[in-house]
Amino acid sequence: MPKIYGEALDRRSIEQRSGSLAQFAGVRLMELSDGVERGIRLLEFRTGTGLRFTVLIDRALDIAECEFQGAAIGWHSPTGFRHPGLHEYEGEGGLAWLRSFSGLLVTCGLDHILFMHSDNAEQYHYSPRKTVDSSLHGRIGTIPGRLLAYGERWEGNECILFCEGSVQQAAVFAEDLVLLRRIETRVGSNEITLHDRVVNHGFYRTPHMLCYHINVGYPVVAEGSRYLAPLKHVIWAAHEKNYRSQNVGYRRFPCPQRNFHEQVWENWMAADADGKVPVAVVNENFNRGAGIGFLVETNKNEFPCQFEWQNFQEGQYALGIEPSTNHVFGKPFARERNELIWLEHGEERSYTTRFVVLPGREAIEAVGRRIQEIANQPAEDFPTPSGHWENLGTQP
Repeated sequence: MPKIYGEALDRRSIEQRSGSLAQFAGVRLMELSDGVERGIRLLEFRTGTGLRFTVLIDRALDIAECEFQGAAIGWHSPTGFRHPGLHEYEGEGGLAWLRSFSGLLVTCGLDHILFMHSDNAEQYHYSPRKTVDSSLHGRIGTIPGRLLAYGERWEGNECILFCEGSVQQAAVFAEDLVLLRRIETRVGSNEITLHDRVVNHGFYRTPHMLCYHINVGYPVVAEGSRYLAPLKHVIWAAHEKNYRSQNVGYRRFPCPQRNFHEQVWENWMAADADGKVPVAVVNENFNRGAGIGFLVETNKNEFPCQFEWQNFQEGQYALGIEPSTNHVFGKPFARERNELIWLEHGEERSYTTRFVVLPGREAIEAVGRRIQEIANQPAEDFPTPSGHWENLGTQP
């Protein structure tokens, strides 16, 4: 039974108190109409608890804004939620993706993630196409989606808010991959569930890689905020040669910094008995000690790898939780280790991820205990990277 303003109400009671569920919660189709965002369709979700988030239909159905009771959860960069028609995929040596990078969830893939790469294209049997040239984090995040369904559905006294859509990444004599996405929450809930299926719609054997860039901003990320994870060991840190030069470790965050250079860590996570990996960012000092946090829960068998992206530069202040199908060195490393996923026609991979707003200290402490029961993360801020690349399993 959903709780509206702290009161448990069944369907009849909710309907007695308003002429429309939209007074409290619901899903609404909208369109942005100014600046670089002009023309982007979005869906606004409200659950009645103070959780509000928007889904960008025309940006791969990624989650843009996210807030809870007026406090921002998701990160906004200076780029805005740029219309995909303005995106220049090949621009700036492959770094033009950074001109469209903003929001709580940015999907990376579907056949490439991480830094730019030129790969052999022999699987597409087209002699003029010698290579597949990929820019930063792939193409999918700037492809418009097709909205298949959205709305509210009652199941007894529970009301599900949902949307479904498809995003197709395709070319002639190249990949034809389809992302089928469902996002849902419930009236009275602080949770969002993301269900993804990636299907090879084409008839070429095609590589598949997927990464979620989940970007949390202020006030969840603030001076003294903490990163909580069932971290067994740090595999790699991009800044290892100058590990302490910025005096920012993996587990506690500073205030915004001048000329901060991004730091990226690959952390190897343990899972609970059900194969779940919970990772959280928490600010216990928010609102005079009331606290606020954000939890991301993935499945270890779907996303065996995970990165931590620290961008504490003034004006760009954010922390990224990045579950990934592959290690941080991307496609060439995956090929070398025979860990690159290949999909034949009709084959697919599925991913289910849960986002939870932690509304206060009690919820934060409960998540902290749960994570600690799975694994004790390193107590030092600068754990020595192990350099041990865990085996992800051999792909056929």
